[in-house]
Amino acid sequence: MESPYRTHRSKHTGVRSVSSGRSTMKKKNSHKNRHARAVSPVRPLGQSVVGCRIQHLWKEDVSSPVSLWKGTVLSQVEVDDSLFLIKYDGVDCVYGLQLFTDDRVRDLELQPGQIASFRVSDSRLADRLLGRPVVHLFETDDGSKDEWKGLVLSRAPSMPAWFFITYEKDPMLYMYQLMQDYRDGDLRLLPDSDEAAELREAGEVSETLVGKQVECLNKDGAQKLGTIIQQVQAKPSVYFIKFNDDYHIYVYDMVGS
Repeated sequence: MESPYRTHRSKHTGVRSVSSGRSTMKKKNSHKNRHARAVSPVRPLGQSVVGCRIQHLWKEDVSSPVSLWKGTVLSQVEVDDSLFLIKYDGVDCVYGLQLFTDDRVRDLELQPGQIASFRVSDSRLADRLLGRPVVHLFETDDGSKDEWKGLVLSRAPSMPAWFFITYEKDPMLYMYQLMQDYRDGDLRLLPDSDEAAELREAGEVSETLVGKQVECLNKDGAQKLGTIIQQVQAKPSVYFIKFNDDYHIYVYDMVGS
């Protein structure tokens, strides 16, 4: 698996740290091939893998090399129970894979260890972040700082210290430890629109589109088909979409779409 998107890395993924004058800044990660090694072909059949650590081999096609991936299964998609959302180690975007039926996934096995328990030290801040537009500060490979406007979507399932977020210029699903970023000065909240604030306070939820099939055009004019797999509770017009033959998860505001 590879991502054609950013190759920056996050300071909170545990992959590496990048020094700066004020503090260690984040960089976004993208998928890069791992060297493969032999693993026992143990498939956790008849047992839930949600919240579990996993590893598996990946072979894109007959001509591609085999690579090794390790990560955490975040959730199982309700409208398609064969589809799982996964956070891979060292990668900031969330992937959607049919772990037990995708022929590219090989030698899937559970890994020992559990996700560390987490207690929110500032529940007010955690709630305040949900549904908010933000500016997220990253460091590029040349050391310069880059601002990304985004929208905080929700707390990440199975990894409660993390938040789902998406960005205006890259509408895929990412996850970061945003409360720590906020405390470090790397995340700035933007004013919420009056309409969005009123909607959230009233607890009003629009009619759900979850499970609906969608289609859109790529920049090259090619058509792609997908399924709406989840609605964002803090922003009910926003949905997660999984397109066919694409393991990324995309985030779109369906109002006016």
